[in-house]
Amino acid sequence: MIEIVNLTKHFSGHIAVDNLSLHVGSGEVLGVLGPNGAGKTTAMRMLTGFLSPTSGTARILGYDIRKQTLQAQRQIGYLPEGAPCYVEMQVGTFLKFIASVRGYCGAERRKRIARAIDRLELGDVVGLPIMQLSKGFLRRVGLAQAIMHDPRVLILDEPTDGLDPNQKNKVRELILGLGQDKTVIVSTHLLEEVSAICSRAVILNAGGVLVDSSPDELKRRCRYYQAVTLQAEEPLDLMALVTLPGVAGIEEGQSGHCYTVLARPGAVIFHQVNALVVARGWKLRTLDLDQGRLDEVFRSLTRGKTA
Repeated sequence: MIEIVNLTKHFSGHIAVDNLSLHVGSGEVLGVLGPNGAGKTTAMRMLTGFLSPTSGTARILGYDIRKQTLQAQRQIGYLPEGAPCYVEMQVGTFLKFIASVRGYCGAERRKRIARAIDRLELGDVVGLPIMQLSKGFLRRVGLAQAIMHDPRVLILDEPTDGLDPNQKNKVRELILGLGQDKTVIVSTHLLEEVSAICSRAVILNAGGVLVDSSPDELKRRCRYYQAVTLQAEEPLDLMALVTLPGVAGIEEGQSGHCYTVLARPGAVIFHQVNALVVARGWKLRTLDLDQGRLDEVFRSLTRGKTA
């Protein structure tokens, strides 16, 4: 569906994107992560044809974004960062304008507008000026214009940035629904977004790819993967814990009798720890299994360390 080949962009001597190559298949929801300045937005703008690369190219369903720009752009639904719209327009007028720009008129235009309004649940705000909308509804309007022509590829730049938790959850549900029959690229700095909606994650740093993996595989790189945390009512026998098979070490928390038992790579230690708790009659407030932390892996990778 999407082929990115040696994509590079220089700005006055600064390399924003450096020889980026990726393939994104049909039905994938790809999360593009990275710290500020990693090149995420620049890469998205080149991929959509809104910014010319210094070298390299991208192909959307076989169309070269440099040589066949309009044909490639017809395959793409694009939500830029901040979901910019003509804020003085009413929602319905804006969507009619977008449909007309896409070449639809008459009954076909009405059908596509109605479908976008229904899918994004915009019926209650269709007569309001865009400037009066909340950030959550503004993102929905942005998604509505992006899917107006039923594209096979969606490229979304920071689609939930600045939203409250309820708004984020709603927009993520919408993206998951759209991703069932489309290829989706989501550029984000929100790690929980990748866990929530993405089947694959790419981490960029200094314009290049550090990691290309699934979110679950990334979590397995975390030193806390399969760790067990105990919050006890009294001090525990740490020697008994540290000598259990598969235990790599113990970290003590700063607040009362909290211990994190780390697992060696590939080891599963929860059952051994739980059995020891029962055998010793230890009184616990909580006993938790850690499935890995994307934030810890992200920090390690972008600081040049091994997760």
